[in-house]
Order: sequence, then structure tokens, then C-alpha cells
Amino acid sequence: MKKQEKCILCKEPINTKYLPMKEWNIDGILCGKCYSKKISDHYPGEHARVNLSDD
Repeated sequence: MKKQEKCILCKEPINTKYLPMKEWNIDGILCGKCYSKKISDHYPGEHARVNLSDD
């Protein structure tokens, strides 16, 4: 059985992998929660999530 990868920041198991932006200087993969937090830190202000999967 393959060992589940963990988020480089929070150490929680990852279901969907997110790669950090190079400006963040993070070496590893992120979970969705940590990626969203870093995005909001990097791009302050209000953000609307859009689901483009139905296109």
C-alpha cells in the first residue's frame, strides 16, 4: 500500500496536491486548505471561487 503524502505546512494527509508558487519559497506540496491560505496571503482582498468544470 502506498504511503499517503502529507502537506509540507500542516503535515495533514493530502487528497489533492497543490504546488506552491515559486515566490513562496516552499519546497514541497500543499493541501487545499494551506494552498488557499497562501493564495489569500499572496493576493489580499476578497476572492470569489469559480467552478469552471461545467464548461
